[in-house]
Amino acid sequence: MRTNRLAVAAATVLAATLAAGCSGGSPAPAAPAAQSAAPAEQVKLTFWTWAPGMDKIAAVWNQAHPDIQVTVSKQAGGDDAAAKFLTAAKAGNPPDVVQAEYQHLPSFIAADAVADISAETASIKGEFGEGVWTLVTLGTDAVYGIPQDSGPMMLYYRTDLFKKYGIEVPRTWDDYAKAARTVHEKDPKVHLGTFSSKDPGSFTGLAQQAGAQWWSIDGEAWKVGIADDATKKVADYWGGLVKEGVIDDQPYFTPEWNKALNDGKLLTWPSAIWAPGVLSSNSPKAKGRWAIAPLPQWNEGENYSGFWGGSSTAIAAGSKHKAAATQFSTWLNTDPQALDLLIKEAFVYPASIKGQAQLTTAPEYFAGQPDFWQQASAIAAGARGFAFGPNVSVTYNAFKDAFDKALQNGTPFSAAVQSMHDTTVADMRKSGFTLIP
Repeated sequence: MRTNRLAVAAATVLAATLAAGCSGGSPAPAAPAAQSAAPAEQVKLTFWTWAPGMDKIAAVWNQAHPDIQVTVSKQAGGDDAAAKFLTAAKAGNPPDVVQAEYQHLPSFIAADAVADISAETASIKGEFGEGVWTLVTLGTDAVYGIPQDSGPMMLYYRTDLFKKYGIEVPRTWDDYAKAARTVHEKDPKVHLGTFSSKDPGSFTGLAQQAGAQWWSIDGEAWKVGIADDATKKVADYWGGLVKEGVIDDQPYFTPEWNKALNDGKLLTWPSAIWAPGVLSSNSPKAKGRWAIAPLPQWNEGENYSGFWGGSSTAIAAGSKHKAAATQFSTWLNTDPQALDLLIKEAFVYPASIKGQAQLTTAPEYFAGQPDFWQQASAIAAGARGFAFGPNVSVTYNAFKDAFDKALQNGTPFSAAVQSMHDTTVADMRKSGFTLIP
């Protein structure tokens, strides 16, 4: 539920967000008519989004709904898009519908910039997994967006190199550590994987898998739990492997990382469902040699994952057409035709369970794993998220600073987590939030 305390702190959160740095198919037949009665006069909606092909999807809606017309306005995405939306909301001229990354949604709520649409979305809650639904509710009864796409994490691995080094797909993180030692012992220039101090989203997903809960809200008060046992366990696990030298510390998405992938010097990547596009671009020589498996588990027999990335569609609190905007957003993320268009035109992994079921043909890069999407769907079912807080940008910047220093100084990664926690708490207090000890 949105609280008075959130509104009081909105101005400070807005300033912090503005200062921070930043996540083809053929046209389908016309959509079925809306179930609810159309407005008496034509409604014109504006939709801010960075997803490709969204104008084509909106055109299908517009053809079937002459009384509710949607105009797509392409945005840059990331922190820039979030800051632009908050500025527009504060000025009183926001778009009606906005694509909102899950980690940015709390800052929108804090600024009183998005509407609670819980009454309008009660009937569609069951179309999404519990983990992804949590990302649009902050663990409350309010609903601040409809999940659009998600980034469940899984383990990407080189099948040919696993065979070469005589290792099996790890079922637990203990197995992963043993495999890392085996590979590095056989070839000191090769690593099973790497830890990136530049990608807080990846670490966040791994912490979610372990059961972390970084933020929660009770009435008007927030509780920050970034330095919880689950997160410290994840941090010290990776810190220990880096210290041993059996895991590299090369950041993702760098030229050096690309070269290691291409040269077969990195055998795995714990990443999200969007990774095939990255691998096909950055490691084209390895086409057909990568496969997916569930993330290694902390306890044998579990099936948990976390999220790296993903977004929702939220309705601006300042929209004059909230009902029509919610109607469009619901269609966009739950209608089978719209979901098919999201897959083919916007190239997203839909958050909707039935949207995931519509994915059947494996990505070309993974042609050797024809059941790619079936496996991905099973993995996604075990993904669990947590409610993000109102100052995620501060937390993510603190991650980069603290883990960079930990790598440079050889200090425990759990101490870096504590630094993240302390920085986040200090910023929230400065912003005027009430915190639960």
